[in-house]
Amino acid sequence: MKGRPPGKSAGSGTGSSDGPRGRKPAGPGRPSGPGKPAGGKSFGGKSFGGKSADGKPADGKSRGAPGRARGGAKAATARKGEGGKPPFKPAFKGPSKAGAKPVAAAAKAPPVQAAPAKSSAAKGVSLDVRQYRVQPDDDGIRLDRWFQRHLPDVGFNIVSRWSRTGQLRIDGARADPGDRVAQGQMIRVPPAEAKAPAAERPKRVRVIDLTDEEIAYVQNMVIHRDAQAIVINKPPGLATQGGTKTDEHVDRLLDGLLFNSESRPKLVHRLDKDTSGALLVARTSRSAAHFAKAFSSRTARKVYWALVIGVPSINDGMIELPLAKQPGTGGEKMHVDEEEGLPARTRYRVIERAGNRAAWVELQPFTGRTHQLRVHMAAIGHPIVGDGKYGGKDSFLSGSISRKMHLHARRIRVDHPDGGRVDVMADLPSHFASSLADLGFDFSLGDLLLDDEIDRTPTREDEKKFARQHAKQVRKDRKGERRSRGGGREG
Repeated sequence: MKGRPPGKSAGSGTGSSDGPRGRKPAGPGRPSGPGKPAGGKSFGGKSFGGKSADGKPADGKSRGAPGRARGGAKAATARKGEGGKPPFKPAFKGPSKAGAKPVAAAAKAPPVQAAPAKSSAAKGVSLDVRQYRVQPDDDGIRLDRWFQRHLPDVGFNIVSRWSRTGQLRIDGARADPGDRVAQGQMIRVPPAEAKAPAAERPKRVRVIDLTDEEIAYVQNMVIHRDAQAIVINKPPGLATQGGTKTDEHVDRLLDGLLFNSESRPKLVHRLDKDTSGALLVARTSRSAAHFAKAFSSRTARKVYWALVIGVPSINDGMIELPLAKQPGTGGEKMHVDEEEGLPARTRYRVIERAGNRAAWVELQPFTGRTHQLRVHMAAIGHPIVGDGKYGGKDSFLSGSISRKMHLHARRIRVDHPDGGRVDVMADLPSHFASSLADLGFDFSLGDLLLDDEIDRTPTREDEKKFARQHAKQVRKDRKGERRSRGGGREG
């Protein structure tokens, strides 16, 4: 064996049986050195794989390595495999049986392929860290508020998680959602995270608990309909909303006014049960808010017709009497209360009179108190025909005149949320129309102009009248001046 260097022992720490460059490893049964099997593993000292029989390395040094070192060794092995060379495998997995022959080299293994990188980013999601400079408009605001302004898609939970994990930083320092930012600071934002697809909620199917007859009944009341509003002509005897022992009401019938709309119509004002006429219903939440504001701010105008007992002495007057709930009635009845009542104003205009027996009047409420029109007319001595609650037995006319309430919401006018106005008139119920006809009233006189509809442009006659009055006043003033001068000379 002269001229051939001996193989490396297990104590060399290489763990390989390869000889010098250009030589093949020793084959089975062919030792690489005197008294040593192939692979540099000693059998005489009962050491296998570079370890002695007691489990320690053959060179007396500890071979235990932390996980990072072991991982590095595996990575090195993988790199050798990628280079086309088979990784080293020890000849034995454990102690051999007596008489077994050692194996010098492991079988040739296939090259190791690197696993393709997986893309975890969703479409449109940035994989890069983002940097943002704080602008003057954002000086002093909280960091979570900054995200709401500039990155609204990043929720508070995500911002909090980035803060906890140290990914969110301001000028290189870790930041909390409650920290204040200052102009010129640099905010480090981690890559955007893909949002989980929102679960599709099943559409709610509205169940209409109305019969075909009830749907036809409420749809026959409709006198106006558009994308935002519906106006119905409510019959007398039908309540607007339910209550004690009141099962039939307009609110229950609103499902019959969907007309292929997804949202249920909404009430925005009300009429008394025995009052008939125009009732506005909103079709959307936006229009409901608009109309509710119009009624609360008194920009909506409502005109009522009423048949009253007797004839008011003033044809066009304003009733201003505060109203409050009458004690002992459970809030079912109102009365005039000068001390604790709420302000209430009603304008009335006499349309026509039937002698001294009755009058047909127009009523305009400027406030919306409960039973306001009925209480005010009874308070001035002219209760509404058929209103026994406030007029008692004196509120009924003999003969063919119906004993039902003769109060009707004739007209409603309100600004439309999409521009323009809703201006609708409702026909009289049969009992009211019959009473007017029996008393000989002329229907063509009923619809009076509102104050803002009256043309205030002065006519030629108005100008002449004004000129005469002005000239008369000038002559009167001059006459007074002459008298004052004459009195001064006498003095």
